[in-house]
Amino acid sequence: MATLRNAIGSLVALAGVVAIVWSPFRPWYGDRRGKDYLAVDLFRADGVTGDHARLVSSLLAPMLITALVTLMGLVLRSRLLVGLTGLVVLALTVLWAVRQGQAAGSLTVGARGEGLNTGVATAAVGGAALLLAALVMPGRRPRHADAFAPAPIPEPPPSAYEPIPEPPVGAYDPYGDPSGTRPPGPGPYDDPSGTRPPAPYDDPQEPYDTQPLPAPPSVTPPPWPAPPPDIR
Repeated sequence: MATLRNAIGSLVALAGVVAIVWSPFRPWYGDRRGKDYLAVDLFRADGVTGDHARLVSSLLAPMLITALVTLMGLVLRSRLLVGLTGLVVLALTVLWAVRQGQAAGSLTVGARGEGLNTGVATAAVGGAALLLAALVMPGRRPRHADAFAPAPIPEPPPSAYEPIPEPPVGAYDPYGDPSGTRPPGPGPYDDPSGTRPPAPYDDPQEPYDTQPLPAPPSVTPPPWPAPPPDIR
């Protein structure tokens, strides 16, 4: 989805760039083309003048600069640059219309090519196309968002042996009874009286930890042999 939006936004932005660059070669007011207006006339308080401008000093210069910045924004996938260039183009168009109205006294739109002409409309459409492209483009995802993203937990490999299901609660299968349930009544090795007699190897005495320790046996030392008689 992001790739499709980026492709559509790039195509719309390229169409806007073509319109912006082509607009100075179209008539803006009457038969006067945009490349005939001085770029500095946009900042004069008395409006535009009738002086003929060269290409490097005409309206083509700012339009060409905005087109280059737009292409840079497309390469970097920057919505900010594309949107700013669209705003700049629209601002230049509106500012030219204000200065032209100050110089002519009023702005008119004539059906025979008098007044505002196709160059102004082409520039305005190009600026609007750049704004639309900035809205459509998804933008570039910051790298630090992926750097701090948790690593995906790998799934455990499938076990070679299937686990043995546990029998249900209450199931009894001492000798492989297919029914899985214990028959009613005592089993073949159950005592019907409920008591079990002592086994032959059961010790009836108390446990070792509670029995008293036996007393040690008394040991009498052997008598010492009598010394031999003194024969002199």
